[in-house]
Amino acid sequence: MPPAMTDLLDIWVTHSPLAGQASDQITVDFLLPTGIYIQMDVPREATIQHIKLLLWKQAQKFPLFPALGEMESHMFECVNQAAVHEELEDETRRLCDVRPFLPVLKLVTRNCGRAERLLDSKIGVLIGKGLHELDAINDQEVKDFRGKMCRVSEERMQRVQMMTCTEWLQSCFSPQLEPAGGTAITDGVSDRPADLKVIIHFDQSQVRVCNSLLEMMKTLMELAVRKWLTTHGPEEETWRGQYVLRVSHCLEFLLGDHPLIWYKYIRTCIQAKESPHLTLVHTSTVKAMFEQEISTISAVVSRKSSNPPLPLPPKRRPPTVIQTCVWDMSSLFKIVLVNCSKVNAEETAKVQVRAGLFHGTELLCKPAVSGESSGRSDHTWKESTLEFEIAVCDLPRMTRLCFAIYAVMDKVKKQKSTKNAHINKYQTIRKAGKVHYPIAWINTMVFDYKGQLKTGDIILHCWSSFPDELEEMLNPIGTIQTNPYTENATALHIHFPDYSYHPIVFPPFDKVRDPSVIGRGGKKFHIELKEIMERDPLSQLCENEKDLIWTLRHDCRENFPQSLPKLLLSVKWSKHEDMAQLQALLQIWPRLSPRDALELLDFNYPDQYVREYAVDCLRDMSDEELSQYLLQLVQVLRYEPYYDCALTHFLLERAQRNRKIGHFLFWHLRSEIHMPAVSVQFALILEAYCRCNIPHIEVLKKQVEALNKLKSVNELIKLGTIKNARSKTKEAMLTKEAMMTCLRQSGYSETLSDLHSPLNPLVLLSGINVERCRYMDSKMKPLWIVYNNKLLGGDTLGIIFKNGDDLRQDMLTLQILRLMDSLWKEANLDLRIVPYGCLATGDRTGLIEVVSSADTIANIQLTSSNVAAAAAFNKDALLNWLKERNSGDALDRAIEEFTLSCAGYCVATYVLGIADRHSDNIMVRSTGQLFHIDFGHILGNFKSKFGIKRERVPFILTHDFIHVIQQGKTGYTEKFGSFRQYCEEAYLILRKNGNLFITLFALMLTAGLPELTSVKDIQYLKDSLALGKTDDEALKQFRQKFDEALRESWTTKVNWMAHNVAKDNRS
Repeated sequence: MPPAMTDLLDIWVTHSPLAGQASDQITVDFLLPTGIYIQMDVPREATIQHIKLLLWKQAQKFPLFPALGEMESHMFECVNQAAVHEELEDETRRLCDVRPFLPVLKLVTRNCGRAERLLDSKIGVLIGKGLHELDAINDQEVKDFRGKMCRVSEERMQRVQMMTCTEWLQSCFSPQLEPAGGTAITDGVSDRPADLKVIIHFDQSQVRVCNSLLEMMKTLMELAVRKWLTTHGPEEETWRGQYVLRVSHCLEFLLGDHPLIWYKYIRTCIQAKESPHLTLVHTSTVKAMFEQEISTISAVVSRKSSNPPLPLPPKRRPPTVIQTCVWDMSSLFKIVLVNCSKVNAEETAKVQVRAGLFHGTELLCKPAVSGESSGRSDHTWKESTLEFEIAVCDLPRMTRLCFAIYAVMDKVKKQKSTKNAHINKYQTIRKAGKVHYPIAWINTMVFDYKGQLKTGDIILHCWSSFPDELEEMLNPIGTIQTNPYTENATALHIHFPDYSYHPIVFPPFDKVRDPSVIGRGGKKFHIELKEIMERDPLSQLCENEKDLIWTLRHDCRENFPQSLPKLLLSVKWSKHEDMAQLQALLQIWPRLSPRDALELLDFNYPDQYVREYAVDCLRDMSDEELSQYLLQLVQVLRYEPYYDCALTHFLLERAQRNRKIGHFLFWHLRSEIHMPAVSVQFALILEAYCRCNIPHIEVLKKQVEALNKLKSVNELIKLGTIKNARSKTKEAMLTKEAMMTCLRQSGYSETLSDLHSPLNPLVLLSGINVERCRYMDSKMKPLWIVYNNKLLGGDTLGIIFKNGDDLRQDMLTLQILRLMDSLWKEANLDLRIVPYGCLATGDRTGLIEVVSSADTIANIQLTSSNVAAAAAFNKDALLNWLKERNSGDALDRAIEEFTLSCAGYCVATYVLGIADRHSDNIMVRSTGQLFHIDFGHILGNFKSKFGIKRERVPFILTHDFIHVIQQGKTGYTEKFGSFRQYCEEAYLILRKNGNLFITLFALMLTAGLPELTSVKDIQYLKDSLALGKTDDEALKQFRQKFDEALRESWTTKVNWMAHNVAKDNRS
């Protein structure tokens, strides 16, 4: 990687205070294949195609021009900002969008078909990793996976070409349905469903339609068209039946003929006491969108012919390869250490290698340890063979071989110098006078992706960063990918010996039969088994309990099928007889619910067939439910040791069937493509998705380009404010006006206009409302961007762009809040949660949705008082603010909204241990909804200063909140009693789903979130939900916390006062 070139960023931006003169032109060096060098000025905002035309005219004046040949047979290459060669096959891109590292373009000859190269180039730019990098990987597994995905994607695109317009519309812009009904919506007088008043938009006009919530969507459609006919006359009768209804503000079409109450958009509007806005769209408009997508596919993929090709002559059968079943091999497993190079250890240190065999987190046998080796950076061992106390036949299919390389040194006195203080974090004293320092670790699979035992030599480039908690310095949960930065990485050269003349493989899954005798338990054992099965996922099983579960495994299948995870933890994976019995039992195990099956994707359950079974259970998920858990499903891809696995295929299949799922799958993968451990794996999945969804490429490409522009603006602002801090001159300051000037440039305004919102792909953004944009004053200078909605005139959407902050923890917290909201609604409790949109889009970059008509508690308090210190103690400020914006019945509704949402967030922030709750990260909407923002500290990581805990309350419940809940009345009223009841009911609902929350957090352990690194972090959830206690005991604990929050609320006020004063001083 080259050094950051902050000062060169301005060469791609025109009319900026940081740009020089003649800002519309830039001098570019062109290198021609004839050896000719040409330097000329070109417009920054010109397309690559236009620049090539200018070059061709100029090249005619130079020697050897005829040798160039046709212009179309050439394309440009450059070195991009990531210091990687990039082929500029897509010539519609502008030079200022390509942003080469230096203004140098090389003209090269095209080698193959234009359409294929153009597609490859677009995919490479889109996913952030050139496909030539994947082509260069010398790994048969990568080649096989890419070949298979190419065949699958071509078949998929041919099927799309055969789709009807309605089928296509359903897969791209289908409505969100809630058939269960959820919270009942009545007219408030009787129990009958409330009537629905819908505003229908068409031809620049609108009408109101009244209908019952139990009526079908088709009835509403006919009523809307009938009203339209009354205004347009009977001559338009021919248009009847040729319309579809779309949600007015987005591309969600209300397809299907379901009761109106089933449509999530309709339900949301009713719960918010708002009228739904729908638009009549003529089918010709939809058909035009469909035909445009089909033509995009046809340009790359030929439609499948109805006449099958003539059959090829039969191929000769390859000679049958004789294979040996792994269960027939009784030899002890062993490996040979050939050498180890680039070892970063002191000369006086002795270097050892520790190796362990793991199945998940279970150590299969005692680790093997090499002898000690001396030397500088290269090491070999006299006794180079490491033999393990386990036979080859007893190795599970998913066995990991984990290595730790460490230095052995004499124990020394504490040094006053802090030069190497960080290394003490990992030191482990093994015996008197000796200290072991970890140097590097690496993992590899014992069996390859085809299920064949590895043989021969392999060089493993190791990782040097160690997690906090390790067993024997081994890191089984770490990646099996080798370190791509091979130049400086420690390299361990090992040899897998041959045990047979033939390849050693596993028997096929469906060939295994259970030879064991079926064990049954009596009533006493059944009670004990039931107690074990009801424990939470974090509870440890003792050996006796594991033996009991394994003995009664058939009882488990019949009576406790959801206990499969505990049965899997009870299997002796180091005995192939037990493995065979488990595999046979898995073939007849009842299907689990998708929520229960999620736990089986944890790292503790690595068996291939278990994970395939879990994925099969996930197929019962609706698209809405899958979207809810997509974040975790992408993260557990890290646990998959092979590229071609059931989970990858499942995610790609569902992403192809529903474009909204595909959109978020793309961004969850794309945002982590920079991480070395998953870079290749995620790039392969992204390439497969793009090839299976060719029309989606342009949509996503537009979003990627827009985000790059916003990042460029943000970096310019940071640069301007840094220069201002140094020089203290007005000329160096990049003001809001300069930012607005930058956003008005055609190169920016065009790229930032007419795109689907990354936060919600169904929303179309027309252009930026530049006058309302600004940058925020926090350290990373986030951009506050206001967009106009393309589909609904007058509607605006606010988006915050962050560059420099990791938003993944916020994204996880908001996802869990969304799940809590869903669980509460399933139990007929709507607590008016506001889980706003948040999406990580890259390395410490992302977007946050701005919630409209909302302000922070701090601002509400400060505007009501002239003295910042006194503002936090003004209990009337919040109620007065709501009164200013609501009156009469609207005020009562606002107070009810505040009461419900306050109850929801009190419970949610307590259960999740959300910390750093000051008055600037709690907000209130004008409608009364309270909500929290900024989730940088979770799971009980409360902030402290000088060793003193700043936050002493379990959750925020101040007296000004209570003042609003009680409508300004003093004393504990009936309203407060209802509020407390809401809190207790919400808490008990979450407790019933405690295992699900633990599972979701456990699946995120390898994501690298700062406050979720080990099982100990998840223990907070178990304690806050009081899992393992009865409901009465848990409720008693919650009531104590509730009283504590109320009693200690004065400490919150003091913290808020300090925050307000500090904020006032900064301003």
